[in-house]
Amino acid sequence: MNAMDTIEPPIKLSDSAATRINLIVDDLKSEKKMLRVAVNGGGCSGFQYSFDLEDTQNPDDVVVTNKGATLLVDSISLMYLAGSEVDYVNDLIGAAFQIKNPNATAACSCGSSFSI
Repeated sequence: MNAMDTIEPPIKLSDSAATRINLIVDDLKSEKKMLRVAVNGGGCSGFQYSFDLEDTQNPDDVVVTNKGATLLVDSISLMYLAGSEVDYVNDLIGAAFQIKNPNATAACSCGSSFSI
């Protein structure tokens, strides 16, 4: 590998999601400055996404940064999220973080749960 090669992260953080994370962290004035995305069992489709602000990075976390914002994903959740993009969408229905997950074979209508 030479200096011109770049390694793509296993999960991406969109510019709009990074901007929103920075706004939330600034508004809360909290020590929790990183967004953790995890996959848990449950939800109407089998698995569900969870979003939490964190102040601690674990040794097995994958860390992705964009525009000064930090995204954390634990190694088990990464198995379900590899190749995904965390985005922030503001449309007529509402504003929310969304995960564009190429591994999901089905999802619920609200987008918070999925199946593989």
